[in-house]
Amino acid sequence: MAAHPERIVSLAPSATEILRALDATDRLAGATHHCEADVPAVGGWLNPDYDAVADLDPDLVLTADDLQADVAADLRERGHEVFHAAPTALDEVVESFAELGAAVGLPDEGAALARRAGHRLDRVRRLTPDDGADRPVVYCEEWSDPPMAAGNWVPEAVETAGGRYPFVDPGERSREVSATEVETADPDHVVLHVCGHGACADPAAVADRDWDLSAVDRGDVHVLDDSLLNQPSPRLVEGIETLAGTLHGDALGS
Repeated sequence: MAAHPERIVSLAPSATEILRALDATDRLAGATHHCEADVPAVGGWLNPDYDAVADLDPDLVLTADDLQADVAADLRERGHEVFHAAPTALDEVVESFAELGAAVGLPDEGAALARRAGHRLDRVRRLTPDDGADRPVVYCEEWSDPPMAAGNWVPEAVETAGGRYPFVDPGERSREVSATEVETADPDHVVLHVCGHGACADPAAVADRDWDLSAVDRGDVHVLDDSLLNQPSPRLVEGIETLAGTLHGDALGS
């Protein structure tokens, strides 16, 4: 791997956002059409155009998540240098900022980005309730047809934001849930962050179901841009801060 790669292709929106936070997008030669970057598109997240990647002659290709493990393997077989990150826990997400920084030749900047993220998360923890009795139950829905409770780092994100999340254990994949499970938990808040929908998820997806939820009756169904919880990048830190504000009012402004 080049010590300081000058031509980078990102096949993961999370990697693109970490590059942006490192002020290194000037080295971005291409990205998927899911990434927010003004560079040539090389296909989708799970179905990149390998020939288009090769035409860009990258020094390094960035991939992320276990769902891209086969993509990373295919790229390596084609002779590309690949940095692959697959965090499943919140601390691993933060660590990946430093690891990607080192991979692109910016170890000091990556370490500093990880430290800043850690400090921001610590601040949220300090300003939200320690007592479990004061923590609202939160149901985070990553997909709506069928309804799926978010997993991976989201349970820890909710905990960091001062909530309780009885639907998926930290580090486990998102899973389908039944009406009975959600009704039994009786969440105080429902958060919709549907993959690929940005901030355009429809609260009616929950309200129109035959689910008996007090959160729906009170109007405590919130839409959050999916990148703020689904994406293992600095946007996740912003999402946790946003979620904490939703759960605890202006606590973060104290």
